[in-house]
Amino acid sequence: MAGRLLKVSTLATAVFASSRFYLCNRQVDLNDLSIIRFGRAAATTAVITYDYLTAFKDVEYGTDEYWALKSKVHLRSAERLRDLCCANRGTFIKVGQHLGALDYLLPEEYTSTLKVLHSQAPQSSIEEIKQVIREDLGKEISDLFLSFEENPHGAASLAQVHKAVLYDGRIVAIKVQHPKVQRQSSKDILVMEVLVRAVHWLFPDFAFMWLVEEAKKNMPLELDFLNEGCNAERVATMLAHFPFLKIPMIHWDLSTKRILTMEFADGGQVNDSDYMKKHGINVNEISENLGKMYSEMIFIHGFVHCDPHPGNVLVRKCPQSKKSEIILLDHGLYQILEPGFRLDYCRLWQALIKGNMSSVERYSRRMGAGDLYPLFACVLTTRSWAAVNAGISSVPITHSEDIEIRNNASLYIPQISDLLNRVPRQMLLLLKTNDLLRGIETTLQTRASSSSFINIARCCIRAMARTTSSAKSRDGILWSPNQTPSALRLCPLQIHKTHGWAIP
Repeated sequence: MAGRLLKVSTLATAVFASSRFYLCNRQVDLNDLSIIRFGRAAATTAVITYDYLTAFKDVEYGTDEYWALKSKVHLRSAERLRDLCCANRGTFIKVGQHLGALDYLLPEEYTSTLKVLHSQAPQSSIEEIKQVIREDLGKEISDLFLSFEENPHGAASLAQVHKAVLYDGRIVAIKVQHPKVQRQSSKDILVMEVLVRAVHWLFPDFAFMWLVEEAKKNMPLELDFLNEGCNAERVATMLAHFPFLKIPMIHWDLSTKRILTMEFADGGQVNDSDYMKKHGINVNEISENLGKMYSEMIFIHGFVHCDPHPGNVLVRKCPQSKKSEIILLDHGLYQILEPGFRLDYCRLWQALIKGNMSSVERYSRRMGAGDLYPLFACVLTTRSWAAVNAGISSVPITHSEDIEIRNNASLYIPQISDLLNRVPRQMLLLLKTNDLLRGIETTLQTRASSSSFINIARCCIRAMARTTSSAKSRDGILWSPNQTPSALRLCPLQIHKTHGWAIP
C-alpha cells in the first residue's frame, strides 16, 4: 500500500512539475484555462449556496432581523457574483449584465450590484488588438489607417472600440472582438449550465435554465460581427423615416466576423441628464423619440434591437441640422418576432392600455402565461395589479407603486421563474428590452409621461390595420405588409454571396 502511495505521489509530482514548466514556458495566462475558470465559478457558487443554506438557521422567518439579514446575504452574494464575472470576463460579464437588468425578478441588492458590469468591462492589450486586425484583415494597422488611437474609446464584455482615421480622411470606429472570447464562450456557457442545474437541484424554486438557453442561442450571433453589420443596415433602412435616428454606416471592406468598422459617431449616454442639459437636449423629446422607434420595431416590424443599455444609446446635437439625435449602437442582438406572436402582443398591449381584463387574460394565456396571467401583466408593464385593472394609461405611476412592485418581485421569485420558463423564448428578450427602456425613463424622470402609451397604442393600431388590409403590390410583385422581398433583407455581403452582385 505504501509503495502504491509512493508511486501515485511521485507521478502526481512529476505531472504537476511538468505542467508548471509547460505553462511557464508557453507563458499561458492561467485565466484562459477552462479548469481555472470552472473552478472559480464552482467555488463562488458553492460559497453563495452555503451562505443561503446556513445564514438563516437561527433567525425566525418574517422578523425584522430576518429581513435585515436576508438583505445582507443578498448583497454579499451579489458582490461575489460580480467579482466572478469580472474575473472570468467575456460571457460571464455578458450574462451578469443581463441579470442586472432583471428588476422584475431579482432583489435590488443583485440588480444594483450587477449593473456596474456595464462600466467595468475588461480591455484587451493593444498587441492583442493588433494581432486580431493582422489575422483578419491581413495588414498592419499602419497600412490600413492614417491614425489609430491605442486607448479604446469604449470597452464592452465581448469587444472594444478604437477610434481611427482612414487615409481618405474619414473618421471611423473599429470594434474589435476580445481575442479569447470566441474560444471560451461555448465552454463558459456549459459551465453555467452545470452550475445552474446544481443550484436548481438544491433550491427547486431557483429556475434560471431559460437564461442559459438564451445565452446558448444568442451568443454565437453576438460574436458574429458581420451579422451585426447586416442588422445595422436593416434597421437603418427600416426606420429611415425617423430623422432623429442615427445608425453609423458600415465599412464592409474593413469588417470581418471579429472586426466591425463603422462611421464614428460621438455623443453622451442616453441616461446622462447632465450632458443633455449642458448641450440643450430636451429629455422629454429624447424619451418620446426612443419610445417611438422601439414601438415601431416591436409592433410594426417585429425586428427588435434587444440591448438598449445606456452605453448603446447615445444622444447628441446633429452637427449639421443642430437637432437632437439618438445614435443606436451595438446591433448584435435582435429578436425577430413571428407574425402570430407579434399580433397577439399588439392585442395584449391594447387590452392593457384600456384595462380590458378579459382580453388581457385571453392574450396572456395565448402567450403561454396560463393561470399566471395576472403576474405576467404586472411583469410586462411593471405596474401593480390595481393599475392593470384600471388601465395602465389612466393611472399615473407613483413612487409608492414602484416600491410595491419591487417588494412583490422578491416575494414571487418562484412564480416569476415559472412564468419565464413558460412563455415563448422571444418574450424573454422583449422583457429585457422593456426593463432597459424603463430604466432609462426612470433615470430621466420621464416614466410618468403618457407619451409612451400613446406611441404603443398608435403602433398597435397601425399593425392591426396592416394585418386586415389586403396584399399590396410592390414593383409588380404581390407581398404582404409583414414581408419584404428577400433581396431587400440582405446586407451587401449576403447579396454578393447570393446573387453575385458587386459589393458597393
